[in-house]
Amino acid sequence: MTPPSLDDDLQDAVLAALGTEHAAIWCYGLVSAYLPTVSAADLAATAQAHRERRDAVVALLARRGVTAPPAAAAYRPPSPVTDATSAATLAIVAEDDVAAAWRAVAERTSADEDAELRHLALDAVTAATTTSVVWRRVAGRSPLVPAFPGAGAGA
Repeated sequence: MTPPSLDDDLQDAVLAALGTEHAAIWCYGLVSAYLPTVSAADLAATAQAHRERRDAVVALLARRGVTAPPAAAAYRPPSPVTDATSAATLAIVAEDDVAAAWRAVAERTSADEDAELRHLALDAVTAATTTSVVWRRVAGRSPLVPAFPGAGAGA
């Protein structure tokens, strides 16, 4: 049985979420150079989780006849990364972007119509929020947990 195609709004949201996964993978390559106090294994595991989610999305899109766009060659951080605090801040931005994008996917799905995609989205929001707590702690941010994960700044 062929999975249902995605409507344009949902497809755009999934492609945006895929883009945040690509960016997060790139960001972890950069921040790893500035976070010597964080275990290299932990950083690698976090980047690997984003790779696995990226691969799951690419496969899901392929099953629905959608070609996933490749990652950009590089990304521009919102501010320069020069030390551990700015590296942790970039990781927070990456995880918050992932959470917001996947929340947008979840908002466009229903458990009845697309349980696989909805579960993927909810798992991604949860993982990104949990990971951002680690980076908020490293950066000395408060509160550690956003009130409404994935809702964006000021929520």
